[in-house]
Amino acid sequence: MQNVEIVRDAYERFRATGRFESELAAPGFVWDMSHFHGWPEDQVYEGVEGAEAFLREWAGAWDDWQLDVEALHDAREKVVALIRQRGRSRASGMLVDMSFAQVWTLRDGKETRMDMYSSQAEALEAVGLAG
Repeated sequence: MQNVEIVRDAYERFRATGRFESELAAPGFVWDMSHFHGWPEDQVYEGVEGAEAFLREWAGAWDDWQLDVEALHDAREKVVALIRQRGRSRASGMLVDMSFAQVWTLRDGKETRMDMYSSQAEALEAVGLAG
């Protein structure tokens, strides 16, 4: 399965289950938030457990949370996912509609890391796909 299809499958599984699918991740998987400007929590989440903890906390902060993949871009061993999310903050009631990007690195058909970017353009630039 090509890398883009692996990542597409992972998003479809997440949409169906609300969980990070551990069988798609390599041992030592890293979820890295350090490129997401202003992220106040941990910068790096280790392993599948770390990714699942991040997702539980993040999704739990929203009512009517929706995550849509707008596009997937092949960058050899990396795949850039351009994402849009919508929801209402449980804490403030504020509506949020924002775009961001995730850069997935894959090796031997397994996800080895995910780098989150607050800007889709920054993510594309990071993998050499900026136009």
